[in-house]
Amino acid sequence: MSKAFNIIITGGKTGGHLFPGIAIAKALERLNPATNVLFVGTDAPFEVTTLQHYQYEHQSITSRPIKGRNILGKAVSVFFILISMFQAHGIIRRFKPGFVLGVGGFSSFSVVLTAWILRIPTGIQEQNTIPGITNRLLARYANIIFTSFKNTRGMPSNKPNVNYFGVPIRRHEAVVKNTEEPGTTHEAFPLKNDGQFTILVTGGSQGAQSINTAFLDALPLLENLKNLNIIHQTGKTDEAEIKSRYDRLDLDVNCAEFFHNMPELQDEADLVICRAGAGTLAEIAVKGLPCILVPYPHAADDHQTHNALALVNEGAAILIKDDELSGQILSRHITKLSKDWAKLTDMSSAIKKMAMPDADEKIAKEILSKKGISV
Repeated sequence: MSKAFNIIITGGKTGGHLFPGIAIAKALERLNPATNVLFVGTDAPFEVTTLQHYQYEHQSITSRPIKGRNILGKAVSVFFILISMFQAHGIIRRFKPGFVLGVGGFSSFSVVLTAWILRIPTGIQEQNTIPGITNRLLARYANIIFTSFKNTRGMPSNKPNVNYFGVPIRRHEAVVKNTEEPGTTHEAFPLKNDGQFTILVTGGSQGAQSINTAFLDALPLLENLKNLNIIHQTGKTDEAEIKSRYDRLDLDVNCAEFFHNMPELQDEADLVICRAGAGTLAEIAVKGLPCILVPYPHAADDHQTHNALALVNEGAAILIKDDELSGQILSRHITKLSKDWAKLTDMSSAIKKMAMPDADEKIAKEILSKKGISV
């Protein structure tokens, strides 16, 4: 029997933080339909529109990152933290959550810390092998910690409040689509034709210019270009230029700044070329997708490279450093893999062994159990 339960999920701004939070929210609703979810984060357009797309209530607070700033900048950040804690206090008092979960990103700090001060049970979900500064700080206060890698720096799996469950990922679920949103429809392009080798290219929710450029430079160097099926998530900044280059190559591709139906598109891919964010890696692991990884070089503590190496060391992926990426290098890897189905099969088997497809429900069950709600 369902039991009324309010939860705040806080953090976001990028898909790497936001989508795990949405996956957990969906799992909570499946397991306990009386769950009421409120997302608290930034007013970043991607965060706002994505949560609207999934029909979740969202409130924003004022917050600024601390890391990398000078003394004056840090003083200003502390001032904003105090403001955001005041805002968080008001939101918490009105919503009355039984639990507050931080999913990373600087906006989660004030909300989780305020909840801890108010003696509300709290948790954090860390997606990467090396936690960001926000979760490193919040780990001191959180009642429960959910990690995505067994060897997460500073959060050993043998600690009693640390749960190694994996990254919560998006599932095939019906969502309300606004046909004016980018990436909500692809009827003009078949997902896959018989005999085609399908490549999925994505730089994450924000896009990746280096990957976009290198892939377009690689295409003229590939054999049997017309036999390729290409699905390309470009990011907002590069969409117009990338589409123009495809037009000049006389190629019809499924190309958009962002795809809300990414799990469906992943089902069609033979090879993925992408960054090494933990959420992306978790999704392609569940699908068993061979991948070429180009870690984002400016990620905090270079955590994407560490994420990628966890796959490379198991024979599940190929890593190309961002500063070494070129069309020529990428074309060589694509050509070799597209002709070597045994290699692709081995990579697929290796990455599947690393998959943790039920992380969302494990986290949801743990949260509900802390509130005495049986499922």
